[in-house]
Amino acid sequence: MMYAERGSVRDNISRSDLAVLVGQSLKALGEANRVIAVPPDITRLHSQAGAITDMAYRELGPRLGAVLPALGTHAPMSDEELDSMYPGTPKNLFKVHDWRKDPVELDRIPASFVREVGEGVVDYDYPVQANKMLTDGSFDAIISIGQVVPHEVIGLANHAKNIFVGTGGKEAIDKSHFLGAAYGMERMMGRADTPVRRIFNKALELAAPKLPPILWILTVMQRDDSGKMVMRGFYAGDDLECFEKAAALSRLVNIDMLEEPIEKALVWLDPMEFKSTWLGNKAVYRTRMAMADGGELIILAPGLVHFGEDSGIDALIRRYGYRPSARIRQLVLEHEDLGANLSAAAHLIHGSSEGRFTVTYAPGTGMTKSEIESVGYNYAALDTLKARYPVDRLVQGWNTLPGGERLFYVPNPALGLWTTKERFES
Repeated sequence: MMYAERGSVRDNISRSDLAVLVGQSLKALGEANRVIAVPPDITRLHSQAGAITDMAYRELGPRLGAVLPALGTHAPMSDEELDSMYPGTPKNLFKVHDWRKDPVELDRIPASFVREVGEGVVDYDYPVQANKMLTDGSFDAIISIGQVVPHEVIGLANHAKNIFVGTGGKEAIDKSHFLGAAYGMERMMGRADTPVRRIFNKALELAAPKLPPILWILTVMQRDDSGKMVMRGFYAGDDLECFEKAAALSRLVNIDMLEEPIEKALVWLDPMEFKSTWLGNKAVYRTRMAMADGGELIILAPGLVHFGEDSGIDALIRRYGYRPSARIRQLVLEHEDLGANLSAAAHLIHGSSEGRFTVTYAPGTGMTKSEIESVGYNYAALDTLKARYPVDRLVQGWNTLPGGERLFYVPNPALGLWTTKERFES
């Protein structure tokens, strides 16, 4: 059932309004006095999950016993990131999810189900996994906090994904990511009903008896015409209804349906948020459906220091590079190391232009020209491009520069999906 909801394409939920909605939502916890929150990490800085977690701590006090950021395979949050995103929650409450050591298996979805929902693109079963802290009896309620937004692996992020990927293990993350990549990212982006979503919904059904009750708190965010982040929707409940309502709004406010394909796109990656191509390649897959054949995607990435968030995955990206899906799927069959790391293989597919357009990365001092080119991208000098394209003077969307050059500017690719109607509906 729903405990709190508000949202529309023109809504602008203020901080005081948010506090009221959070307080109303937390009443659903009843007498639970050992609560764990599972919010996102710094990669969802703009979700307002930080503010919601801080509000939950103020409301619950000692009843909030731990905060477990849903890292998935991402690097642990630094003290600086915690201070930035969660200034009102004590650091001693934060726990680190280790995707290689901490998950436990709660059940298994048979290969026949995975094969059916994926239309035969893969043939394996799926492990239902979650962090042991959620299952060992230490807590009697979970608050899962996150943002619903277009996502390359599942179609629209959050809800059950927050548990089974955010606190899941290697096998679960590998298999879910590769299913989505093999099925086809363009067939899923921005859609609520996808093969991977069906897998996670089934996982939730199987795992529910072994998990404490979950209160889902979901936000829908949008950058307005002035460039300011605003909250368009807030949905809290204990079942799938809150996700379905958030997903419906996200499709309205987070998908930019263009009348024409983009010949030249420029994407800015905030150095605080994007330090790897693992995260920064949202610039590729959130714009890929809008790019014209033969177009150019330019990515300004001043904070880039590595490819993968994990040293093992970083090594795989360097070894195989971002190649078209057919080539990566062949490499998975030919090379044991890539075949044993299907989430990395999926990422390499997501980060490819499939040969339709060029991708140019302009990093800061943290990555060299030879490194960028070694994984299949073009390189450009950051200072040169910043001088040519002054991002502080560009508006989100179409821009015509003084010399007549026309480009499409995206200030943060994590916040939406850009596509043409033709590609989205095909």
